[in-house]
Parts: sequence; structure tokens; C-alpha cells
Amino acid sequence: MIIQQLHDQRVVVVNQDSFYHNLTEEELLRVHECNFDHPDAFDTEELLCIMDNLRRGKAVDIPNYDFKSYKNNVFPARRVNPSDVIILEGILIFHDPRVRGLMNMKIFVDTDADVRLARRIRRDTAEKARDIATVLDQYSKFVKPAFDDFILPTKKYADIIIPRGGDNHVAVDLIVQHIRTKLGQHDLCKIYPNLYVIQTTFQIRGMHTLIRDAQTTKHDFVFYADRLIRLVVEHGLGHLPFTEKQVITPTGSVYTGVDFCKRLCGVSIIRSGESMENALRACCKGIKIGKILIHREGDNGQQQLIYEKLPQDIADRHVLLLDPILGTGNSAVQAISLLIKKGVPEGNIIFLNLISAPQGVHMVCKSFPRIKIVTSEIETGLNKDFRVIPGMGEFGDRYFGTDDE
Repeated sequence: MIIQQLHDQRVVVVNQDSFYHNLTEEELLRVHECNFDHPDAFDTEELLCIMDNLRRGKAVDIPNYDFKSYKNNVFPARRVNPSDVIILEGILIFHDPRVRGLMNMKIFVDTDADVRLARRIRRDTAEKARDIATVLDQYSKFVKPAFDDFILPTKKYADIIIPRGGDNHVAVDLIVQHIRTKLGQHDLCKIYPNLYVIQTTFQIRGMHTLIRDAQTTKHDFVFYADRLIRLVVEHGLGHLPFTEKQVITPTGSVYTGVDFCKRLCGVSIIRSGESMENALRACCKGIKIGKILIHREGDNGQQQLIYEKLPQDIADRHVLLLDPILGTGNSAVQAISLLIKKGVPEGNIIFLNLISAPQGVHMVCKSFPRIKIVTSEIETGLNKDFRVIPGMGEFGDRYFGTDDE
């Protein structure tokens, strides 16, 4: 149910049952004496290794344990790619403190003992081809004692205890909402409350994939970049002040809504910023747009203001500053400094970009703590040449078709 509600996120399930030890030939001869509900039945070291790789963004191969042969090499391993959400599931998953330490949220599903027994009988007879007498014998000999000794005591480690399991729709909804909140809170957003990263979806990630691909044609690059820019502009407009307004609908009813901010203008940092102007004009009819040209020798070189043309009354307006890439932050700081010098209050500036490097975010937010930054993704960082990585190359060249290649 959690996965179904997180349909627009990348979610993967890792089952503790995948990490059972292989039984030796001697153990196979007396398999009914093996306790599969004891913590020692699992290869916890391999589980920790795989979880560590997943958390660090690496693809992993998870064993596909065969409960009929009691081996994990009968079927091919399951390839699992890095995901936004990892659900680690298992009855003894809270037993080892090292495994508990991996978790951002610990959920204990509290189910009635009779229900647990009924489910086990149904599962073991249907999926594992075991007869009921064997299932009941194993339950009384191993399962119930293991629950009392190893599972129930870990209930105290849970952050959330859910009675009735999947039937508890309210609890599932709350868990999903908490996960969505965490996904929307990038680490930098926790440091800078004035940084806003639009919530990602498969559509947004798909568009990012296309414009970051070096093989994407200019036509496709411009098309999908424009779509992303429109989303960023719309999100940025949502941070403008508003006034309440009532209108009469065609049915004669009163609708209470809001009125758009009227005193608004855009300022693009030439030349990449000019790619964002059409989206702004499409959203704000008749908006004034100023220009700032800053010359730089390399992204970390000396900055020099070459040209500026701004609305005369810009000091009385809210300003949307446009530049698709926030790298080192040097150009942005100089552009913002010019706006403030022209009389624009710092809190009236919203900086819109497609991708932001952490270094640039730090520089802008520390220099101007009241400015708002709206972006669609936070990058890994800058390389030795101060280029954004993974990035999307020279945005202006790719957008305007001036790339030599």
C-alpha cells in the first residue's frame, strides 16, 4: 500500500528473507530441526553490505532465496537500482542494532497472534508446499518462541506501531505523507529555509534525463528545457505576495480567491537567462524584463559588470532573477548586489534556476539570507574546472544552438 501511494517515486523493497544462510548438506538432512526464526539464520553481514551500497547510490544484486531447496544460488540474483525510498522488511529486522541504525523510520506492524498463525499456514502450504502438520509443529517449536524472545522485545525500538497492518489506512496515509515530506526536504533546504526545490516526479526526472543526455538533439533539448523552465517559473510565482479577492461566478455564487501580485518584473542574466524569458512572459502577461551582462574568465574567475538595462521603477517591484544554472554563485552574487544597489529590497528577489550546485547555494544564501532560490534539482557539486556536475553542459550553447559540436 505504501508503494502504491508513492507511485511517482522510485521505491524498492529489500526482504530480510533474501539473506538466509545456505543450508549445508548435513543441515539439509535434518532440515526440520533448523530454526529459521532465529537471528543466526540470516547473513546479516551481507545485508549490511548491500544496504550500504544502496544508500550510497550503487546498484546491487540481492540473493533470490529458494525456500524449497534452502539455497540462494538456485535462481539468478535480483538486480536492484538505487532508489529514493528503500523499504527494508523482515520479522527480525530490528534485532541487530547496526541494521536499526540504517533506518530513517522504524515501523512495527502489530498483528494478532491468531492472524499471524493463519497467514503462516496459508503461505507455507501454498507457496512453500508444506503440509499443515509440519507448519504447526514448526510454529510451536520455533516460531512462537522466537517471537517472544527476539521479535516482541524489539517493539520498543519502533518509531511507529501499526495495529491491524494493511487494514489501517489512516496509519499508511500518515506514513506516506511523512515520506513525501522527507523526500521534499533536501539537506540544504533544512539549512536554508529560503531554498525551495520543486517536488520531483517521474515526469520531471524524465525531462532532466533528456536535457542532461549529451546525445539529445537541440530540438529536444529546447523542448524539454522549456517545459522544466515553465515549472520553475510557476513555482516561483507561487512565492509572491497575494491579496484576497472575491469574484462572482457564472452561477451567481461568490468565490473567494487571491489576486496576482501586480508590481513584478523579470531580470535575466545574459545569455543563458534569456532562455527563461518566454516562460515568464507566458505566465505573466506584459511583464517587463531587464537584462544584466556579467563577464567572467572561467566560472571562478574575475567578475565584471558589462551591461545592465533595468526598469526605472525596479525598486518598487518584486524581481524574478533568471539564470538556468547556479554554479559557483559568483555571477548571481554580483547580479543580486546590483539589484540591491538599485533599491530592490533583498526580500523582494526570487532567483529562479533549473539546477543548483551546493557551492552556489551556500554563497548566495549566506550573502543574501532573505532572497528566495527556486530550483528543480540540487547537483552533486563542482569539478576542478568549476563546472557543475553531473550538470548539462554549456546551457546557453545547447539551447541557442551555438555549440560547435
